[in-house]
Amino acid sequence: MEIYIKLFEILFPVFFVVAVGYYIGKKNPKINTDFITDLSAKIGAPAIVFYAITTTGISFDIFLSYFWYSLLAIIGFSIVGLIFLFFLKKDLIRELPPFILPNTGNMGLPICLFAYGSQGLGVAATISSLVILFHFTLGVFLADKKFNFEVIIKSPSFYAIIVSVFFLYFKINPPSFLVNTTMLITYATIFLILMSLGIALTRLKVFSFNSALVSSIARIVIGPIIAFIIIKYFNLSGFAAGVLLIQSAMPSAVLTYLVGSIYSPKKIVDSIASMIVVSTLLSFITIPIIVFISLKYFI
Repeated sequence: MEIYIKLFEILFPVFFVVAVGYYIGKKNPKINTDFITDLSAKIGAPAIVFYAITTTGISFDIFLSYFWYSLLAIIGFSIVGLIFLFFLKKDLIRELPPFILPNTGNMGLPICLFAYGSQGLGVAATISSLVILFHFTLGVFLADKKFNFEVIIKSPSFYAIIVSVFFLYFKINPPSFLVNTTMLITYATIFLILMSLGIALTRLKVFSFNSALVSSIARIVIGPIIAFIIIKYFNLSGFAAGVLLIQSAMPSAVLTYLVGSIYSPKKIVDSIASMIVVSTLLSFITIPIIVFISLKYFI
């Protein structure tokens, strides 16, 4: 019974804030959430990366290991995505991002924080830092179908990862004012992005349910299977393995829609929106199962 109480304590605050955002979005359809996206990309995400990596007690070895494990997982997601897109006769490049970039920030970070505490947040941020970096680099390249090195140079998250790794590698304790500032921004950003996810669900529409359902299954069911294979192959254990499993089970990230809407044709954007909505709704069923497994076997 204790594990079920723990499960409720973990998921209730996350789903509650998403529900608050959904309510606000329904009550005021014209509410502008651009500032949340802008804040998250330029300030929130870098602050989360720095705070979680440098202050939660994870070692450089754990950071490096799980950075590579998450990269392997994304490669696995990419292979699965390409297979599904091929058989669904979809655009193999522009529609790949929602397969390979799970919602490790909006949903993954708070769930891992509540499940495993500050150390869980540290590993979750390690995984999320790679995903965030890919959103504004690989995600843009795929959506636009062309490489632009300037995108990397202009990404604040890229520099946040470099600075965080520098502090972590040399075991430098960040000054208190920086810790307090990034901590405040971190928790504020988590609240805002969860709420914006709820608002986004009131706006994104499903244009092709059957196709979106098949694609969503690939994201939220095969995703954690790939993570489980990595865990078994590398003989991973403990809370860090649980975090990897949880992060791999997240639905498609809303950011893939925002990036796609800038660089891709409307037909592609509609397909991405459909997958985000369906995978997110299905994840309300699958995530409790994955978190339960994580708490039971990876502590």
